[in-house]
Amino acid sequence: MKFHASKWRLACFEGGVGITPRRTTIMFKSIVTLLAAAAAAATFTFATPAMATPLAQLPAFSLLAPELEGQLNLNTATQEQLELLPGIGPAMAKKIIDYRAAKPFAEPMQVVRIKGIGRKTFEKLKPMLTVKGETTLREISKDESEAKKL
Repeated sequence: MKFHASKWRLACFEGGVGITPRRTTIMFKSIVTLLAAAAAAATFTFATPAMATPLAQLPAFSLLAPELEGQLNLNTATQEQLELLPGIGPAMAKKIIDYRAAKPFAEPMQVVRIKGIGRKTFEKLKPMLTVKGETTLREISKDESEAKKL
């Protein structure tokens, strides 16, 4: 390609056809049409019932996440007990312990004050959290889980 500075246009090869505003508009419309078709194809391809299944309901994921039973008292639970909660690892358990040492929890909702625990995490943990009574949270074995389902 060479550029003819005097004509301010791009010429393809020697004396070839330049890129005109009309050709630019046609190319732009073609690209937009192609992108729209690709987006529609992706929507139909990935919007299948299998993709709508939550991970927790898939058999392989169920093997990784243990089922829990009982409640956990945020003010008295040990680090190991806190780590039983889904989404709570050693670092987050330490943050919870440090927070309650400074100011005990008056209600379970206050756990969202800890950086790294948002409303979505709290909603998952809510049925298992309390600030009164003993911690009774424990993992349920497969046999117990199957017996409850029957």
